[in-house]
Amino acid sequence: MDKIILRATDLDGYLTDKDKSYIQKIDAYYKEATASFEILEHSHSEQRLKKEKKNLVDLFTEMGNLMHEISVAEPGLHIYSYDTPKEIHGEASRLIAKLRSKKTQEHEFVYYIQRAYEMLFNLAFSTKKESSKKNYLIIDTPVVHPVQNFAIHKIPDIDDLIENSVMCVMLRGALLPSMIMSKEIQEYSSSSYLTPFALFKIKRDDTKKEYNMKYVLDLKRSFFNLKDLDGKDLIFADPMNATGGSFVTIIKYLQDQGVKPKSIKFFNVISALKGSLRIIRAVENIELYTLWMDPVVNTNAYIVPGLGDAGDRINGPDADDNSRNIIQLIADYGANISALYRSQVREIEKTVLEN
Repeated sequence: MDKIILRATDLDGYLTDKDKSYIQKIDAYYKEATASFEILEHSHSEQRLKKEKKNLVDLFTEMGNLMHEISVAEPGLHIYSYDTPKEIHGEASRLIAKLRSKKTQEHEFVYYIQRAYEMLFNLAFSTKKESSKKNYLIIDTPVVHPVQNFAIHKIPDIDDLIENSVMCVMLRGALLPSMIMSKEIQEYSSSSYLTPFALFKIKRDDTKKEYNMKYVLDLKRSFFNLKDLDGKDLIFADPMNATGGSFVTIIKYLQDQGVKPKSIKFFNVISALKGSLRIIRAVENIELYTLWMDPVVNTNAYIVPGLGDAGDRINGPDADDNSRNIIQLIADYGANISALYRSQVREIEKTVLEN
């Protein structure tokens, strides 16, 4: 079998009655917010606009409180603004605002994605061992007078958390975030551990709606070895988690092939409530890290308010008759990105050419 298919109805089967009740409440709040969006877009009355802006603030506060209530009951769900001190929440909020903005250009978008994944890495790993032993970096600096100078830098010792990792790439929009996470692991490892890569070609059937969506894993255009994934700490990094379908399709396929990961972590910049709940219910012992949670998935299976197609905003859109492969995407990042992640690029190229 060359293609593995998962359907939206399979995903909804994992949701509990309580999950569905929460989703219905959030949907109702967002329906109210949509009415306010219409007024903000078309009204010319300052008084009316002021009223609707306040109404929106109240609605999003209610949705945020409800999502907080849901998330605190799920030990595997980690949302930046709920798991970090209140003093630094504004950093994530400002960053997400930049990513959402239509004014943010491609090179800026890539910069903010890099910042987002550095924050997510710190949330998942750097804060885990504050009281345990440290590693020390001894760095020779460019200062050589009167002798070669060195500097000592203390970093958390997280080798046992990261040096069994494999980066699992859900291609296109997930490629650069996966390279960023791999680079962070390399930088924090005392041995400069370079993650292996597993590359999965998976896509949604965009002729479908959210309720009847199909997720198709194309094995002929994927590059991985099952034996290299068994017993490993599998890390997935995709900017957007709307429905959870692509991720669950890959995990269920691996499990059906007898792969037993040591752990599974999924990192998103924005995750929808519905997609998060589906993943938590479908995948045992999953750790899901997200910088921001959005309330709703629309009928086209996109996160709202969302930030558009993250893959297009990172990579630029494909031509209708030319879907770029993994090597072409890396080439289109340009010399600056390829040089910054040169070890990761070499590892990805090796994975493609040897499989």
